[in-house]
Amino acid sequence: MILSRRPDIERFLARPDPAMRCAVIYGRDIGVVRERAAALAAKVVERPDDPFDVALLTDGDLDGDAGRLENELASQSLMGGRRLVRLKLASEKASLDKLAAEALKAHAEGAYNPDAFFLVEAGALGRDSTLRKVAEKAAACAVIPCYEDEPGDMARLVREALGAEGVGLNADALALFVARLPKDRGVARREIERLVLYLGPGSGVTAGPKDLEDFLGVEPEASLADAASDAFGGRIAEAQAALRRAAAEGESGPAAVRALGQHLQRLRRTQTLVRNGAGAAEAAKASGVFWKNEREFLRQLRAWNLEVLDAVQPEVLAADRACKTAGSPDRLIAERLALTIAARARRMGL
Repeated sequence: MILSRRPDIERFLARPDPAMRCAVIYGRDIGVVRERAAALAAKVVERPDDPFDVALLTDGDLDGDAGRLENELASQSLMGGRRLVRLKLASEKASLDKLAAEALKAHAEGAYNPDAFFLVEAGALGRDSTLRKVAEKAAACAVIPCYEDEPGDMARLVREALGAEGVGLNADALALFVARLPKDRGVARREIERLVLYLGPGSGVTAGPKDLEDFLGVEPEASLADAASDAFGGRIAEAQAALRRAAAEGESGPAAVRALGQHLQRLRRTQTLVRNGAGAAEAAKASGVFWKNEREFLRQLRAWNLEVLDAVQPEVLAADRACKTAGSPDRLIAERLALTIAARARRMGL
């Protein structure tokens, strides 16, 4: 059973189908994977951290003992009743993928302890993953792919989390905050918690964009945002200085490339809204542009049309892949990308 729609996923996590013996939760957003796996584990057993009811396995456990998974699935709960076998796959080893797939198939068909629930957490399983293929075909297995949150999903998450703490954001501040949030659900939740502390839990405050100025101004990635704006604004020396400042603050090359990509996407979204009839300032606000940066952003918008942005997109993607290659000089790759973009902006008159 593949669950891809949010309402179906939430219903299953709230009340798992008793006929399901297994679940595979996977995706690029590890934060969402962990969150959903934790929610399901809490429904399967009363105490998800109790070693008498739960077996927690990782790649390393299976690497050293191929029969460990089978033994855990066949074992009975020491306290009687339901047992949870939770496997966290962090690597992409084909051998481990196959081992997990074989165990899942056998367990779904009733080969092991019928009172055991097999929960697998994994990263982005491709279509060639044996585990994914087996899980999707097994009648007694729920498969939950986790995609990166859309802005609407993040906005809902922020509203609910802030509301539970007695604080809130108005529409403009919410759009601004969501636009600045990282895509990883786990990291985003930590940022929301930080915002709650900033606003004051239970204070009843409903903040606007200006109320967030100091909060956003001390973002760890502020230097990267400056570097991206400087690069797209044609300020070569400033972009280089901001990147080096970010490196001194501990920011990595992939994070710098991501900031450049986010700025590109913000320009692209704004241009798309303008082409569909929106005013430039209105479109910039809808794209999450901070009010203090609006004037500079609109200046850039006049030069960076959709065609030019589409031409730069492959360069950003190539730099992102290069940065993630083991042993690569990621910070130099990010700096070269920023300087290339800045030089292009200069040629366009910025």
